[in-house]
Amino acid sequence: MANILIYSGSSDFAAASSSYYANPTGSSPTPFGFYDNDVQFKADANKVTNFCARRLGWPIENVELQDIQFWAAFEQAVTVYGNELYAYKQREDYLSLEGAEGFSYSSSVVNQTTFENTLVTPNFSSIVRLSEQYGEQAGVGGNVDYHKGVIALTASVQDYDLEAWAIKNGVTGSNGEAQIEIKRIFYQPLPASFLFLGDMGYNGTAIAMFGDTAGYTAYGANSFLMMPLSFDMQAIQQVEMYRDVLFSNYSFELVNNKLRIFPIPNADDANSQCLYFEYVNKIERLDDSLTSGSGQINNISQYPYNNPVYTTINSVGRSWIFEYTLALCKEMLGYVRGKYQTVPIPGAEVSLNQSDLIASANTEKEALVTKLRDYFDQTSRQSLLERRNAESTARQSELDKVPMVIYVG
Repeated sequence: MANILIYSGSSDFAAASSSYYANPTGSSPTPFGFYDNDVQFKADANKVTNFCARRLGWPIENVELQDIQFWAAFEQAVTVYGNELYAYKQREDYLSLEGAEGFSYSSSVVNQTTFENTLVTPNFSSIVRLSEQYGEQAGVGGNVDYHKGVIALTASVQDYDLEAWAIKNGVTGSNGEAQIEIKRIFYQPLPASFLFLGDMGYNGTAIAMFGDTAGYTAYGANSFLMMPLSFDMQAIQQVEMYRDVLFSNYSFELVNNKLRIFPIPNADDANSQCLYFEYVNKIERLDDSLTSGSGQINNISQYPYNNPVYTTINSVGRSWIFEYTLALCKEMLGYVRGKYQTVPIPGAEVSLNQSDLIASANTEKEALVTKLRDYFDQTSRQSLLERRNAESTARQSELDKVPMVIYVG
């Protein structure tokens, strides 16, 4: 078996990096090369290697790792830190950025300024999109078109199937079934104000119910005296009461797109009246709620985040990275020492500590990730606002205990 070199006590990341990029057939300093060109990463790579080796027992004990394994752990630790950081940012900003456009992706690389250095101001874009649907349902806005339909009344026929009307007029899906949703039925008679002030009354005569005193008094063919507005309002109310008491009540009942109208149409209605309604096409509603495109954020995986820039990570973040690198190195060393459970020496055997190393490494990694997530949660927008509110309450409580100055004039 070849005598494989182990950590000797020194490493030179800059030299290894230069050799690799000058001769691509050589060994890469790190598995992915995410941070190989980062000046601060290069400077810290050797320091982290020395730190981890000493924490693992070198030079008292051999550390069966090579410098490239320390560097691989260092690269992974930085990447894990970035993943946790940007996962937190995505949770914070997703509602404000969902559906944002203008991003082009090519071979999994974003060809645009990414979000590492972008401050996202909370906005109501997703709430507005949802509000549009409420507006459409309430008939006061939205992003779905309202269509108008009309059915001719038939004498003595009180029930009308609007789904049959939809099929006849092509408001159907690919299966031929009706895709209509009724939003409004225009069942009301002419308003009393129109009957009061319009040209035609109930029997084809101008203001036949009140004569010349219904809001105005005529003086000649084209001369009128305007009456007080209170008188007009009372006259309109009298028209409405007269209609409610003496005439049929106009109304309707709609169940499963089956329309029943009141009163039952008579022969005069059938010859001269139609019933109008507004509806939406269910397929259009679904289509209008879907926005497709390759250059927009449709889900968490499409956030334009790259790996972090190591130079910009502060001392708090780097301290976490160093500790996580050590845990990864401890794990690798455990797997290496697990190749042989015991090593024979003259007159005895030496047992290796594989299980201890791996168990300790797993515990430390889990604790570090939990600590980092807790830290991010404590600095979230919601947590900071809650803390500010608590501080404000405590400050006001303290001020309330300060004696008020009594002024004597």
